[in-house]
Parts: sequence; C-alpha cells; structure tokens
Amino acid sequence: MFISVSDASREYFFKDKGKTTALHKVNLEIEKGEFICLLGPSGCGKSTLLNLIAGFDKPTSGQVSINGEVVLKPSEDRITIFQNYGLLPWRNVLRNVELGLEAKKIPKKERRRIAEEYIELVGLSAYKNHYPAQLSGGMQQRVALARALAVDPDILLMDEPFGALDAMTRMSMQDEIERLWQEKKKTIIFVTHDIEEAVFLADWIVIMTPSPGRIKSIIKVPLARKRDRTGVDFFKIRDKVFAEFGLKDTVEPDYYL
Repeated sequence: MFISVSDASREYFFKDKGKTTALHKVNLEIEKGEFICLLGPSGCGKSTLLNLIAGFDKPTSGQVSINGEVVLKPSEDRITIFQNYGLLPWRNVLRNVELGLEAKKIPKKERRRIAEEYIELVGLSAYKNHYPAQLSGGMQQRVALARALAVDPDILLMDEPFGALDAMTRMSMQDEIERLWQEKKKTIIFVTHDIEEAVFLADWIVIMTPSPGRIKSIIKVPLARKRDRTGVDFFKIRDKVFAEFGLKDTVEPDYYL
C-alpha cells in the first residue's frame, strides 16, 4: 500500500477549552496514482488529515506511513497546494515556477527549461513574464499547479484549492486538474466540501463526519473519464453521496421524471 493511515487520532489542548479531538482513529489506504477526495463539512478534520499526510503535523496516536516509512516531517516528495495559491508577488510566473527547483539546486539553464515546460503544460506560456497581480484567480492557481508539478512530487495534496474561485472558473480548473492528473498520474488527495466536485474528480470519495473527525464511508466513483456533469450516472453517484449526509438535492434530474 502506498499511503497508509492507521488508527490516526489528533487531539489539541487549550488552556481555556480543554481537549479537542479533531480526528479519531482514522484508517485509510491509498494506492499509488489514485485520485482521492476528502469530503465533508467544515470542522470535520479534512485539513487536519491532509496535514498529517503532508508531515506538517503529527498524530497524537496512530501513524501515517508512505511506502512503508512513517511520516515524521514534510518532504519534497509531497507538495501541498492551498487555496491562497502562495505565489510570490515580486516574482513573475516563470520565476514563481522556478522556486521549488531553486530549492533543489537545479542549475539555472535546466531550471528554466523545466519551468517553461510546465508553464506550457498549464497553458500559460504567453504569460510567463506576467506577475501574480496581473493574472486572474484561475490563472494564479494554474501557476501554483505548474510550480508543484515542476519539482516532480509523488503526491499532490490539495486543500480546497478552488474554493475562492467563481463557479465557471472552478469548473474550468476541475477540468484542468483532471487533465493534468491523467497526463502525469500523480497520487492526489484533494480536500473539498463540494459534492459535485468530488464526483467529477475522484476515484474514491472519503466522506468524513465532524466532532470528532471520522471516516463515515468510502464511495467508489466508477465513471469513465472525462465525466459528464449532466449525465444520469453522474447524478446517481452524486445522490448516493447526498444520502450519506442525510440530504436530498432540491433539483430532480431527468431520470426521476
């Protein structure tokens, strides 16, 4: 098993509130190359679990291992992409994408070649000399993706990366990350609270419950790619996820009529 989360719990202690349990005995196994969505409401521990896998935090009990090695600290093999993009405003697109390559001490000429390759991959070659303030939110997110992919990590950890985007740009970025995943076959763990986003992207949807965070269920998404957001099979999976939350969509799809 590539990624293994075994009985992982995370507790926090506050002087005024006492103990708070963010995660309780979470077990999860992920194969190499899979696209996993962690789905649930705010406060269910999605980001906490992502941080444990990234190595930014450690479980209070249990463990997380990757390729049989216990995760104790961050690694360049695991790159996290956040909602705020994390671009340096004083660097243009090219130099932002080069940032991780600089940290790996890649020679300048090779660094430039790799950065330009990934900028082209996300469709921003015409903007490589632009600065973040000159780009739309979707374009900034593509720069963040190019920067992450350029260092060739084994795992991409994405914490609600499209949450700040408008609906149309968000759908465009979902198409983009799905295309990049198909091309590069990275293992992706993607945090979201959007059910349709999870159905569109994931091989497996991991549904979490709050207070404390547990895994309620894991739903396989057996839909062929590229997925039709208006298709009957898409709606059926979506409604199955809704049912796990005790919800029913207010819009009846055609197959109910």
